[in-house]
Amino acid sequence: MINGLFRLDDKHAAVVGAGAGIGQAVARGCAAQGAFVSCMDVDLAAAETTAELIREAGGSAQAREVDILDRVDVSETFESAAEEEGSLDVVVCTPGINVRKPLLDYTDEDFDRVISLNLKGNLNVLQASGRIMVGQGSGSIVLFSSIRSIVVEPGQGIYAATKAGIVQMVRALAAELGPSGVRVNAVAPGVVDTPLTAQIKAQPEWYDAYANRTIFKRWASPEEMIGPTIFLASDAGSYVTGTVVFADGGWTAVDGRFEPRL
Repeated sequence: MINGLFRLDDKHAAVVGAGAGIGQAVARGCAAQGAFVSCMDVDLAAAETTAELIREAGGSAQAREVDILDRVDVSETFESAAEEEGSLDVVVCTPGINVRKPLLDYTDEDFDRVISLNLKGNLNVLQASGRIMVGQGSGSIVLFSSIRSIVVEPGQGIYAATKAGIVQMVRALAAELGPSGVRVNAVAPGVVDTPLTAQIKAQPEWYDAYANRTIFKRWASPEEMIGPTIFLASDAGSYVTGTVVFADGGWTAVDGRFEPRL
């Protein structure tokens, strides 16, 4: 049992958001551990690019288009993938959106945009995959939260609320589906160099401030989210459910920005 704890051989892993950033890295990571990967994304061409990268590396993958805002589309996509591959063993959902504005400036459109993708979209994925996994009596679901689920800064109030909401949905579903053999967890990254953080990267002072807030004094790469995700997806995390793994370079462990002379 000790050997191969992190392997995903003979498993079918569906990665939502596989077209870029963390989702692409995780999709490739699942394939490297032996899984057949359904690369799912609203951008089918981007999903196909990731699937091709996996195949070029000797892995197995296919691309599927899915819009997580469309409940019916999500359900049909997961059901089709599970039927074709014989099971749905792992589901990872990475997409998120942030509208950086003070709360007093938030419009209805801003609010609906962030809430719809970050909460409704993730709920659609939880429901569709959860129903399939309950039927087969096994499975692991991993959503992506954030350090913003517990710490916040000006301009991120609604985004932070959704990331905290993801954690609570994960905990609730873990309790509800645990008796059926289904595990549900979340990964909470800190600052990761992805398209979502391009606004920060474009401003050196802002970028450096975030880097210096971590213990390692640097940002994470998308590839550094593979390990925590594989842990939760694989048998290595067989007794782990309803929890959050923080992969934040120590951001949430350190209090304050001043280092006193000791």
